[in-house]
Amino acid sequence: MTRNLRTALLAVAGVAGMTGVGFASVPLYRMFCQVTGFNGTTQRGDIAPGGIGDRVTVRFDANTNPALGWEFKPERASETVDIGARDMAFFTAKNVSGRPVTGTATFNVTPSQAGKYFTKIQCFCFTQQTLQPGETIRMPVVFFVDPRLLADPDARDIRAITLSYTFYPVDSAKTSG
Repeated sequence: MTRNLRTALLAVAGVAGMTGVGFASVPLYRMFCQVTGFNGTTQRGDIAPGGIGDRVTVRFDANTNPALGWEFKPERASETVDIGARDMAFFTAKNVSGRPVTGTATFNVTPSQAGKYFTKIQCFCFTQQTLQPGETIRMPVVFFVDPRLLADPDARDIRAITLSYTFYPVDSAKTSG
């Protein structure tokens, strides 16, 4: 094999490898955030371990992208919950536009150290939501704060957690194909 051919093959392999890394970076970053709670990413779970008697305040924040045409807000601004116990909060959304609109929610938790201990069992943010003109819906989120929060030296002093959602319109061109 000539030196030029070997260099060309290595260059093609390098470009192919970097392209693969580029496509894999988003799912790999998402998995990293879900495992570590990095940047306030919450966890998903099936069952709460049960209350331990210690409590934390959970604040609820709701935002919408202006292009969505929705009013979106929590039913309660905050609630004090038992750490480890299953709890539920409701948000309401109303389509104030004159057309059906599909939205999807992104979320995070602050302080970011609490993200890996905030676990959602059920959430409207796991699926897209479509509202007809003038339609109002109540959307639940079922969650718990993992008791391991109290054992983490970086998180054990946290007494207030903010769960924040932002709804964005879904690009219908991307979902209809």
